[in-house]
Amino acid sequence: MEKLSSEALMEMEDKHGAHNYHPLPVVLEKGEGVYVWDVEGKKYYDFLSAYSAVNQGHCHPKIVGAMNAQASTLTLTSRAFYNDALGPYEKFVTNYFGFDKVLPMNTGAEAVETAIKLCRKWAYEVKGIEENEAKIIVCENNFHGRTTTIISFSNDPDARKNFGPYTAGFIKIPYDDIDALEKALNEENIAGFMAEPIQGEAGVYVPADDYLAKAKALCEKKGVLFIADEVQTGIARTGSLLAVCGNCTCGNKCERQSTFVTPDILILGKALSGGAYPVSAVLANNEIMNVIKPGQHGSTFGGNPVAAKVAIAALEVVTEEKLAEKARELGDLFRAEVQKLVEKYKILKLVRGKGLLNAVVINDSEDSSTAWDICMKLRDNGMLAKPTHGNIIRFAPPLVMNEEQLLDCVSIIDKTVAEFEK
Repeated sequence: MEKLSSEALMEMEDKHGAHNYHPLPVVLEKGEGVYVWDVEGKKYYDFLSAYSAVNQGHCHPKIVGAMNAQASTLTLTSRAFYNDALGPYEKFVTNYFGFDKVLPMNTGAEAVETAIKLCRKWAYEVKGIEENEAKIIVCENNFHGRTTTIISFSNDPDARKNFGPYTAGFIKIPYDDIDALEKALNEENIAGFMAEPIQGEAGVYVPADDYLAKAKALCEKKGVLFIADEVQTGIARTGSLLAVCGNCTCGNKCERQSTFVTPDILILGKALSGGAYPVSAVLANNEIMNVIKPGQHGSTFGGNPVAAKVAIAALEVVTEEKLAEKARELGDLFRAEVQKLVEKYKILKLVRGKGLLNAVVINDSEDSSTAWDICMKLRDNGMLAKPTHGNIIRFAPPLVMNEEQLLDCVSIIDKTVAEFEK
């Protein structure tokens, strides 16, 4: 069979696939560690990590090995029957993150939807809010997925326009604004507060050091559930096992918070499988999780044997290879080196982030093509990154990257940006 070119493959997608994405024009066929290769054989550094799903690196042999071994034995039973992989996984993941129970799902958006349902049911059956009156506080510029319910509390016009009518029951407040949260918590029938510990899609916005701790304390005072969406920030990406650093197992005190913050509901996805398989999870303690009874929520693929084995292997890699510590150390180095470029080039406005979740703000308007043009030139120079919100470029490589590779990538950024200063 004749091998198709990148151009032919992109034309095929354009003709036969829905146009719901705008990919960087590169067609990848192979990945290993921090590298990917296109169909013509060109090698690139991956600085997106599938939106932080590939924290453990592309095709990690332990994760792929666990997937292949289970896939050759038993792939799916549905939850109509027990299987011999789910129970051990549930015990492992609840112990790993310090919760009583887990509700296994497949995608990040499914997990967010699950958390919303769980919060509402708890509000009616435990807190005593009248049915259909519960409200959940969320943050402006959030990104929790693209289901109908989730876009109902998004303020991204691309995600919202012409997809209504929208789901009620949400209050939006500014992110990183404790006063706004305290005011919203004083409204009637508040069931939960859901937030990303760092807003990734919005441009890697890192809140004040004490924001999450203060938010959790206010929620506790008002008897409101604090829901942490760590689909993108979790699993060592920001230099701690979790960005909220609750029940941290990385062996280091959280550098972002003066105290550990344990969410009432924790949402995980993406790197929970190392990018090898769709796996997500919602974790909570018994008082919350026990409101879910048979038939009230589920998924044919949620908790399947392959997912269970893959997730255990993915989390073991995080521990064994000390990926949280690596993300912290390399993140500090990356920001320090890129700050030198910010001072060197007028086109770079600032660098921000935590661990290996970072962003560079381009000194141009949000509706300009400059960030996209820089990413195109980075591609030409052997590095893949993607803009977000017009004039921001997110940089998030696999956590298995080493210092030499990181500095090589900084030199690529230097070389690329220099071309735009001429």
